[in-house]
Amino acid sequence: MIVDAHVHVAHLARLKVPWETWIGPAGDAAAWAAMYDDDGAPVPERVSGYFADEGVDRVLMFCEYSPKATGWQTIEDVLPIVEHDPERFRIVANVNPHVHHPVGRETDRQLDHGAVALKIHPVHAGIAPNDRELYPAYARCAERGVPVIVHTGPSFFPGATSRHGDPVLMDDVMRDFPELVVILAHGGRGWSYDAAASLALTRENLWLDLAGLPPKRLPTYYAGFGLERIAAKSIFGTDAPAASPSRNVAAVRDLGLPEHLTDAVLGGNAARVFPGLEG
Repeated sequence: MIVDAHVHVAHLARLKVPWETWIGPAGDAAAWAAMYDDDGAPVPERVSGYFADEGVDRVLMFCEYSPKATGWQTIEDVLPIVEHDPERFRIVANVNPHVHHPVGRETDRQLDHGAVALKIHPVHAGIAPNDRELYPAYARCAERGVPVIVHTGPSFFPGATSRHGDPVLMDDVMRDFPELVVILAHGGRGWSYDAAASLALTRENLWLDLAGLPPKRLPTYYAGFGLERIAAKSIFGTDAPAASPSRNVAAVRDLGLPEHLTDAVLGGNAARVFPGLEG
């Protein structure tokens, strides 16, 4: 089972950044442009067909309420895709204390739509991940057995506050919610690979997602830790539309990892962390 655990399917009418910026230099702009109708809404059967052709069995689609940075990617916008292909697609919720109040109630509302995880984007939301305003969301996820994905590293979108991407800030959250499962999105991308790796290797319930990281560069990014140790705590993701799932899957297979670790990165670890992927 191949799981892309980090995908953004935005409604173009609510996207704040230019299309070219959103897709990025490695994205397939033509393929993604063909997935939208004239109003900028994603067409469910086209999105499903794309990921089927890319060989992805499960896709975690992110919501994001970030008016300072990328705009609005609401949970309501992606529900039709899940309804069209409920086997392949799952939702990842998102809350922003500058937008949602009470945060705990909004967390419950989105999880009740079937979200399998909650994403916190401190860099785009403009709030540190250990800010107490987010604690009601963490509490609800801990109570409901739902993992939390947290953006780490910088972002180059206008309006981002990159200092909030320091993975060490999650140390407070892990202390205060020891039962919470946490995934560090982008694996500490940029200036914090070592911090993210250190946290993942010393905490059983903390994982890395590899979205936005060229797989061939992973041995360099985590040179001080050993690729096999990192792979055992890593979850595959592409940050699509910014990268091709099939190309990145092939690149992971080319890393020369033992077969059981390759399978773990590409799907097995995600199945352990996110509820209901195998069903």
